[in-house]
Amino acid sequence: MLPAAGSPSLFGALKNGILEWMFQWRGPERGTIVLVQRRVFILPTRQGLLFAGVIVLMLIGSVNYDLSLGFILAFLLGATGIQSMLHTFRNLANLRISPGRVQPVFAGEQVQFQIRIANQARLHRYSIGITSDKKSAVYIEVPPDEEVTATVAIPAIRRGWQRPGRLTLFTFFPAGLFRAWSYADLDMHALVYPAPAAPGLAMPVAEAGSGDGGVRGQGHDEFSGLRPYRPGDSPRHIAWKAVARDDTLLTKQFSGRADAELWLAWETLPPAMDGEMRIAHLTRWVIEADRAGLPYGLRLPGLTLPIAAGAAQRSDCLRALALHGLAADRA
Repeated sequence: MLPAAGSPSLFGALKNGILEWMFQWRGPERGTIVLVQRRVFILPTRQGLLFAGVIVLMLIGSVNYDLSLGFILAFLLGATGIQSMLHTFRNLANLRISPGRVQPVFAGEQVQFQIRIANQARLHRYSIGITSDKKSAVYIEVPPDEEVTATVAIPAIRRGWQRPGRLTLFTFFPAGLFRAWSYADLDMHALVYPAPAAPGLAMPVAEAGSGDGGVRGQGHDEFSGLRPYRPGDSPRHIAWKAVARDDTLLTKQFSGRADAELWLAWETLPPAMDGEMRIAHLTRWVIEADRAGLPYGLRLPGLTLPIAAGAAQRSDCLRALALHGLAADRA
């Protein structure tokens, strides 16, 4: 006798195969997704089924009592229901869905995925709902020949890359008798930074320069030249006279070495601390050093980011911490 343990998996695989074939689930799709007719599905709602039941009862009563006005009213309501089904389907069909911008967030926050929805038809699209979990939805309207951006908030559970997953677009317009829906699995990603640890472990103290650090050119001894402006450079170091000449932002460089170097290093944390806690504490140190305006570097197993300051350094360090130990691709 075959074991019953294999039956649920076989049934689940068969069910998933049927659903994939029926609803055209293709996995993440690059570029713009067009909701062509074969991708839009429609079924009556509970109100629609009740509406159809009332029409059937009216027809039965009209047949039994030979009521001509009853037939007229039943057929009129039936035609209205069919017209409603057509408008519900057209309200969703041929919309163009494409990925928008998304900003990095910390684990535990909400990723704000921006979804662009374009309407190239002359019909106004009313009450289009977008949901990722079938519990909450965002509703938008798309005027003719315009594009609207909808923001879908999805919880960021863990660090690394996160996809929005399969989104459901749906509408009940105009009468709520039918529900039309379609699926869009956009190939877009959000970078989730690690959640910073709670305050408690003090930041390392700056060490004396070792001679092989990464801060040469950032001292304040003697002027040594100009370089292109980078985000995070102090406005005091911008060569305003050079800017006035050719409208190009340049930053003054000074020779010499900073007296101290602040390294946020993996090995400085307690040996008994596990990897995720180390990443959480390093994340908090990066945030604190950036808020204080300090130049700092980051040392991870297999990766060293040289000492720098500013928004670019903060972004590079948080990205390295978010992806440390994970697959390099956007999985």
